[in-house]
Amino acid sequence: MARADKIDAELKSLASMSPVQLRQSFLDLSDVDLPHASPSLLRYLIAHQLQEKALGKLPSCIERELDKLGGNSDATAPTTSVRGPILPGTRLVREWNGTTIAVTATEGGFEWESETYRSLSEIARKVTGTHWSGPRFFGLSAKAA
Repeated sequence: MARADKIDAELKSLASMSPVQLRQSFLDLSDVDLPHASPSLLRYLIAHQLQEKALGKLPSCIERELDKLGGNSDATAPTTSVRGPILPGTRLVREWNGTTIAVTATEGGFEWESETYRSLSEIARKVTGTHWSGPRFFGLSAKAA
């Protein structure tokens, strides 16, 4: 059975599990016993654990950004930078004043609106009309506190 099929089957089986089975399944996956959780919350948490186990966790910088967007007060430390180069084919998407800016990394720079630019900063400057750090504009780095 392919990995995707196995995950799909495990996720579908959650719908028919009793609260006791859900709690045991969660305990088996996480080694943490939840004192009180509804069956729907347990299904969500188990699904998350199954997918994370099979497909891997999100990078910590993305988890921090999601926590910030969700209002999690523990996630106040800004992302300092994305490690490593931006590989060709990577798409960076940012909304600016109601317009979606989608940039694709290429071997020779970054492509935006059928033009190639040497840097993300050139694109950010063209979009905003002012000087911006390109990586910061596209959420790849944040100002250190």
